[in-house]
Amino acid sequence: MPKILLAEDDNDMRRFLVKALENAGFQVSSHDNGMAAYQRLREEPFEMLLTDIVMPEMDGIELARRASELDPDIKIMFITGFAAVALNSDSDAPKNAKVLSKPVHLRELVSEVNKMLAA
Repeated sequence: MPKILLAEDDNDMRRFLVKALENAGFQVSSHDNGMAAYQRLREEPFEMLLTDIVMPEMDGIELARRASELDPDIKIMFITGFAAVALNSDSDAPKNAKVLSKPVHLRELVSEVNKMLAA
């Protein structure tokens, strides 16, 4: 069962994403800020990081950068209302990260997660 680390500061969105991913067969560890997610990532490996970009304490781009330093093979996906920020060539976001714009449809999310994990 693939393990996904989810960082999303919106409580309703986080619960929504956890339920959808667990229903699709994934094991999900969710956190409401980037720093908490990073601490968890240091404790155990995950196949994928699914993160919002704009969050308190540590934004998603910094979290993704640090996650890639800890595990260069981790798959990274951003779910954000600020897709242009993640796609900015000047950002520190990992270049192979996938970006989904909010609002995201659950079928699309699960499909994209499966594609990334299969790659």
